[in-house]
Amino acid sequence: MVGVPRGLGVAVTVLLGVVALSDLLAVVAGARSYSLISGDSGFVFAAQHDLEAADNLYRAAGLFQAVAYIACAAVFITWFLRMRRCTGLLAPDRFRRAPGWAVACWFVPIGNFWLPYGVALDMWRAASVTRRTGADPRGTPSWPLTLWWILFAGTTLFERFASSAYRSAVTLTRLRQALVEYMVVDAANIVAAGAAVYFVVRLTDLARRKAEHASAPWGPAVNSPNRQVF
Repeated sequence: MVGVPRGLGVAVTVLLGVVALSDLLAVVAGARSYSLISGDSGFVFAAQHDLEAADNLYRAAGLFQAVAYIACAAVFITWFLRMRRCTGLLAPDRFRRAPGWAVACWFVPIGNFWLPYGVALDMWRAASVTRRTGADPRGTPSWPLTLWWILFAGTTLFERFASSAYRSAVTLTRLRQALVEYMVVDAANIVAAGAAVYFVVRLTDLARRKAEHASAPWGPAVNSPNRQVF
């Protein structure tokens, strides 16, 4: 039977939850800093220690986010590669790129805004039930994948814009606006994390069910030694 990395899938979902928690903390920290800056002219109506406390909280939230994102990205890419190898065994004819692209696609400048989606779509189609497996011949709708990728790519682009605005803010009014943009990004990241969890769970389940069917006495053989997958 083809080994589906369910343990890694669980680890990814847990870390995505940690990422969402870090984003929530960032929203709270941003709202606290925002509340200390009032008026269109950007006047500060707060004691110095309140401003320092808010700034420390915002920096701590940013550090928590960075650590959570790095840990989640490392495990997610590992899971992504394992799923590519797994689904490659289930339906090697569905893939347009070699397994190594499951890692390389994330590090291609500019191309990383669409290459990972293409690899993920190939995996989704390979794991989806088809007429050959005795199920829906149209396969499984890929909207969970598309929704996750639109949210992920969109928030990544908007986050770069918000980061640039925050760094270049020279007045309290501009800083207030940048804080709002960052809070929107962080809130959208929470939604994106939820969509990513659903995508991970759904793809893992599709691969598991297809692997179980393939390993049954009446299922198609997928472990033929003549197939060059790696």
